[in-house]
Amino acid sequence: MKESMIDVLNLDTMSTFEILKKVNDEDKKVAMAIEKELSNIEKAVELILESFEKGGRLFYIGSGTSGKLGVMDASECPPTFGTHDSMVQGIISGGVEALSGWLENTEDDPGLAIHDLKMVNINKKDVLVGITASGNTPYVASAMEYAKGIGCKTIALICNSKGIIKDICEVAITIEVGAEVLLGSTRMKAGTAQKMVLNMLSTVAMIKLGKTYSNLMVNVRPINKKLQQRVREIVKLATGMDDILVNEILEICEYDPKVCIVKIKSDVTLEKAKDALEKSKGNVAKAIAILQ
Repeated sequence: MKESMIDVLNLDTMSTFEILKKVNDEDKKVAMAIEKELSNIEKAVELILESFEKGGRLFYIGSGTSGKLGVMDASECPPTFGTHDSMVQGIISGGVEALSGWLENTEDDPGLAIHDLKMVNINKKDVLVGITASGNTPYVASAMEYAKGIGCKTIALICNSKGIIKDICEVAITIEVGAEVLLGSTRMKAGTAQKMVLNMLSTVAMIKLGKTYSNLMVNVRPINKKLQQRVREIVKLATGMDDILVNEILEICEYDPKVCIVKIKSDVTLEKAKDALEKSKGNVAKAIAILQ
């Protein structure tokens, strides 16, 4: 990651509050740095959408903190958007063991990256996002080269404009966050920047796919009491109906918020609501438009 001049020589002699202030001041710069890359983030989302529409998958790949962030974002897509577990996947060098510990030596193994991609049968319909603060991690660079070689679309998420993978991929998102408060600790600003961009990539792609209605998570899976309550709140917000009616229709719809919203908003039978959603490929707004 590109290092800029920053006075941290006396960090260990500062008061707790002074250190916190220094960290917070640096963190404020992250959103501004991301704003400069919104056009490239938009291009990345378009590539992801194109892949999804062709039946492809989204893969994140990285080592250390970067890999963990990719795995975390991927793991949140099924409960948030009701996606199949295979639709968005995170790959970290070192595998599961690297998630709870650290296997940083694996980031220098280019052959391991190719092995890991072959294990998930990555193909030309898929899109691969390589995450690395330096932009030079051998594991990620090798993955990007291999993916590009088989026709897979590639996106780089890096924090160094001189990173080598910038020249490998179709789209490079380069978030120049500057030097870390704790020099070289890319789990800080660089990690924050990567997490924020990953949020944008997956969330915006899912919104464009019709996984939401307005800003409501209508694809959420009500697998426990907390999520069942969230579904009730989502339906109430979408329809303006009271608790009694919402609960009654949710029971009929087997707690499927999309079916419930379409049924209430369009005042149709359960069968017609389901049919409209099937025709609209699960898009609530389009299903309601069909029925109107």
